[in-house]
Amino acid sequence: MALIVQKYGGTSVGTVERIQAVAQRVAQTVKSGNSVVVVVSAMGKTTDGLVKLATEISSNPSRREMDMLLSTGEQVSIALLSMALQEAGQPAISLTGAQVGIVTESIHSRARILRIETDRLERHLQKGEVVVVAGFQGITDGQDLEITTLGRGGSDTSAVALAAALRADACEIYTDVPGILTADPRLVPDAQLMDEITSDEMLELASLGAKVLHPRSVEIARNYGVTLVVRSSWTDDPGTRVVSPLPQPRSLEGLEIAHPVDAVEFDTDQAKVALLRVPDRPGIAARLFGEIASQDLDVDLIIQSIHEGNSNDIAFTVTRNSLNRAEAVAAAIAPALRYDSSPTSGEAEVMVERDMAKVSISGAGMIGRPGVAAQMFETLAAASVNIEMISTSEVQVSCAIRAKDCDRALSALCSAFDVTSSPVNQVQKSLAYADAPPVRGAALDRNQAQLAIRHVPDRPGMAARLFRLLADHNISVDMIIQSQRCRLVDGVVTRDIAFTVAKGDVDAAKAALEQASPDLSCGEVVVNQAIAKVSVVGMGMVGRPGIAARMFESLSQEQINIQMIATSEIKISCVVSEEDGIRALQAVHAAFGLAGTQRVEVSA
Repeated sequence: MALIVQKYGGTSVGTVERIQAVAQRVAQTVKSGNSVVVVVSAMGKTTDGLVKLATEISSNPSRREMDMLLSTGEQVSIALLSMALQEAGQPAISLTGAQVGIVTESIHSRARILRIETDRLERHLQKGEVVVVAGFQGITDGQDLEITTLGRGGSDTSAVALAAALRADACEIYTDVPGILTADPRLVPDAQLMDEITSDEMLELASLGAKVLHPRSVEIARNYGVTLVVRSSWTDDPGTRVVSPLPQPRSLEGLEIAHPVDAVEFDTDQAKVALLRVPDRPGIAARLFGEIASQDLDVDLIIQSIHEGNSNDIAFTVTRNSLNRAEAVAAAIAPALRYDSSPTSGEAEVMVERDMAKVSISGAGMIGRPGVAAQMFETLAAASVNIEMISTSEVQVSCAIRAKDCDRALSALCSAFDVTSSPVNQVQKSLAYADAPPVRGAALDRNQAQLAIRHVPDRPGMAARLFRLLADHNISVDMIIQSQRCRLVDGVVTRDIAFTVAKGDVDAAKAALEQASPDLSCGEVVVNQAIAKVSVVGMGMVGRPGIAARMFESLSQEQINIQMIATSEIKISCVVSEEDGIRALQAVHAAFGLAGTQRVEVSA
């Protein structure tokens, strides 16, 4: 007998008829020989209605009272669904988050789950009852027993956390779409359903605007090895499986506040090639990386900083034995890369550094937690390790450093993040996903703004100070790019640092940086809100040359200029102008042939 956790969203239980249909589906799952726990959201627009009532009473209602109010929405759903199940002849009982034992932090409106006390759940399941649980809510520990809510995506989070605590065989997320698609179908009409996706890929896509699953729920699934299935509540189609690696043994205590970093990885076989002062116009990255791909050279990190005047910098890393060929390609193309059409304008300058290493921290718990990158930078600064390149993704932060500093950096990072496990070898990763498609999906994020801090002194600790300042203001940073070009300002060598944040945080970020700028001896803070970030994600990128070149070429063909580039092992992201965002998404989606159902088995 299998144990299945099923979650139904607000549209799935939006009417009496829909609740009755859900009850029939649940009852059928039980008849097939399974034990079932059901997690439901509030009916339809109930939560919106409750928020409206609160704002009519108070312009600034307390978070505690809002939790008390909003938690009632799910109680209506669970009671009605339990009645529907009982009416269909299936024993069932409804339980609130508090009754089921979902214990959370004492933070109203955005609490994280500490643990789930499953004794009562298990008693009801042993009696053959379906347990219908109110999602989105929990209760604090201690004497006060305050009702809390989990914030956006809380019902998904509740369901996957229950599946982890109960060691369920699967967690099925029922929604109003057929599963997870290769892109947002509202923007890309020919987006197709995926049969399967890995949790790491889903984490990248979940945070890039693929709103089918909240990142917190995917994080729990990855950490505890829960198999997720995203299905339509309107059909019997199989949907999309989200598969996770076999997890390291992990305590269920502190379920959502476990260490955000679960691996520290390194690669000492790195060399860097940088092209300085390349023209800021469409097609430059496509031309460079197209030539590199034609030489069958595998590129690791790629960064492109923000423009300065009419030019910017592009840097990338390769293995050391590939450096001579990569340098030759860059040197051959440099004369053609001039600021303008004038034959007297300067050509791009090629810089090479042979003895480089890459250190990375990775973990599903990094998403939405300000300060993780800052802690990495602080740790490296304390170890007197200077950072030469920075590249970030949702689940990884990588820094290129001098090879001679690698051992010191690795030891410091392992100590800082309490990591003792060995990283997965790159060759093992390549073999594990050799049959996976190079790109699984594409996503567009139009809720980003770009900030640049000019003339940051180039010494250990500056990145740490900047991003700790933002973390202390509870501002999450997405892409981080450090320019390769240096400028001498009052006798001090400086670089520019650019990054992106959510548009809602841009004013606070700018104010904090400008206030601290004199103490940090930095230059002006420049803001650009008219941007979009387009990304492609795929485990099959590992060990396959030419993926970045294909993405850049697809944008070049549409005459879309790339303003920033950042990569990780499984993601390539480009910042483009806001007006080009949708066209960019459609271009990369077509370039990787995603308009066709993918049925590739992916190793878990």
